[in-house]
Amino acid sequence: MTRPHRQEQEPAGEAVTEVAPGVRRVQLPIALPGLGHVNCYVLEDRRGVAVVDPGLPGPAAWKALRAGLERADVPLRRVHTVVVTHSHPDHFGGAGRLRRETGAEIVTHRSFRTFWDPDETGEDESPELPANPDRELAARARAGRSPWQRETPWGGQRHRPPLRQRVVFGLMRGSLRRWFPGPTPTRRVDDAEVVHLAGREWVSLHTPGHTPDHLCLFDPAEGVLLSGDHVLPTITPHIGGLGLDADPLAAFFASLERIGELDGVTTVLPAHGHPFDDARQRVKAIRRHHEERLDALRRATADLGPATVEDLSHEVFSPRAWGSMAESETYAHLEHLRLLGEAERLDGEGGVLRYALR
Repeated sequence: MTRPHRQEQEPAGEAVTEVAPGVRRVQLPIALPGLGHVNCYVLEDRRGVAVVDPGLPGPAAWKALRAGLERADVPLRRVHTVVVTHSHPDHFGGAGRLRRETGAEIVTHRSFRTFWDPDETGEDESPELPANPDRELAARARAGRSPWQRETPWGGQRHRPPLRQRVVFGLMRGSLRRWFPGPTPTRRVDDAEVVHLAGREWVSLHTPGHTPDHLCLFDPAEGVLLSGDHVLPTITPHIGGLGLDADPLAAFFASLERIGELDGVTTVLPAHGHPFDDARQRVKAIRRHHEERLDALRRATADLGPATVEDLSHEVFSPRAWGSMAESETYAHLEHLRLLGEAERLDGEGGVLRYALR
């Protein structure tokens, strides 16, 4: 069976295109599951330019970013601001070096945290947490010396990459921090703050779900929404269970509803894929996808009885998608059903959780 075309999987093109007044798109190459590029947006004003989501860390990614800015006729010295939509490496990777090279301001949501900077805490670290058994379960699962040595919140070890990749990661970790400093924000914005970019006022929108710190920016004058990974044109963003939110899917639904209720959106600029114009219909389609996954989990749990997250992920994802990301998203959906009162969580042997319908 032919798989549907996904814009987000397309390799990065070299064309620089104007996608909104004062806004150009530069595509940067990435090689991540289901993704072939990240859109780096260049917003021009009298002071110079702001860039949104400057790609991955590393020498090859930095070279690609420099080449993209050159194609856009933007000398590095003109970059005065970097906006990072959320705490995934394909969005924040070049931010720290841009600041070091140019003195640029780094703008994020107030809750932005990554594993990158040892002075920061994030999805893969454990900040001080209030007494909350679900958060404590997630925090304990993060104990360990490396991401693949840590247990998952639902029990068992995370899937490990091949030995060669683990060795390369260990060797690169120190050098990447030295040459690509962490994206420490210089300005953390709250929800509904005004950010001046491209000679206009943009409104910050905190849209948690894909990550707890996800930030969108809306320009009501031109109807332009910088949507990051929150709303993508042909795929649905991953909603995982490895963060500290008790119910990331509920947070995502609320954030989607907010975007769907925005008045005057004429152009959506996503972090992957092409610009599109019908935000409300896309929001409805993404919500429907997750509702269908919840229904599939209800049926699978009814058929199997008490089952592990791994077993249930095999019921709702195709074999080519099996693995840590599928299990993480399955866990997030099961926790959503549990918090709705539709499922219960059972402790199993060795700390492996099982879920059953109530």
